[in-house]
Amino acid sequence: MARRTGLIAIAAVGGLLLTACGSSTAEDTTPAATGEETRSVVHALGTTEVTGTPERVVVLDSGELDAVTSLGVVPVGTVETEGLLDELAATHDFDAADVEVVGTIAEPDLEAVAALAPDLILTNAIRHADLYDQLSALAPTVMSAELGAVWQENFLLSAEAMGMTEQAEEQLADYDARVEEIAAAWGDPAGTEVAVLRFMGAGEVRAYARGSFVGSVLADVGFSWPAALDTTENRVELSPESLDQVTSDVVFWSPGFGETGQAESASVQSGGLWTALPAVQAGADHEVDDSRWFLGLGPSGADLVLDDLTEIAASR
Repeated sequence: MARRTGLIAIAAVGGLLLTACGSSTAEDTTPAATGEETRSVVHALGTTEVTGTPERVVVLDSGELDAVTSLGVVPVGTVETEGLLDELAATHDFDAADVEVVGTIAEPDLEAVAALAPDLILTNAIRHADLYDQLSALAPTVMSAELGAVWQENFLLSAEAMGMTEQAEEQLADYDARVEEIAAAWGDPAGTEVAVLRFMGAGEVRAYARGSFVGSVLADVGFSWPAALDTTENRVELSPESLDQVTSDVVFWSPGFGETGQAESASVQSGGLWTALPAVQAGADHEVDDSRWFLGLGPSGADLVLDDLTEIAASR
């Protein structure tokens, strides 16, 4: 909440400065004179001026896709997000076919972006810092600085660019209330160690930690991590042979997306290291949906995780 308050304070000061500097006459056709607010949005790569309410928004990362759709805005374009667009379309009742796919996160199609004539582009500097100048030539571009546990700050940044900070604050307040309810449903989450495993294939098992998106949601609820997996980094890389480090009371696991992860998860779970895990022996291992837990990176994704935690708590 302290981080949110700081961002709101910055936005408020910016708004006061803009008001103090503005002037109007009968002939004045500036945005201020026509009733359109101009916001100076400070982001990872500088300051971008955004005027009015953007109507043709292109998002080039999954966190920004989650953010704008959570605010009730259907973007005109997005990159391929491995099923997230369909999940969000179902959640927010819009037609995914109305959103043009403009390449992938790794390789956005700038010609396709330009063809959509956007009035705002949202993405993350970790993904696309090297494309900032090219994107800014197409439309005002705002980039968040990091990924993972900072999803709430990123959501507020997207909302500021959209002129929808108040709505975003309301949604985050609702999130905080849900977190408290779910913590109560779990009884003593602070005394419950968790692990979140994602089978990626080729011997790679990711154990998501506090620095990840899903880890931050679990930390907000109040869960703790076993010592070997307790880090503020995004994840700890494991192998099928090092699963004995997963000493948690509860395991949430996903086979990842694609046939390789599914095949490996089936193979690993038939072995002795998996069946010897404390959570597995206690019947506290829970399969989770990959697109719901690992792709959203925003308030809608967080709500989906909280939905699943509510259901799991009721079934224990």
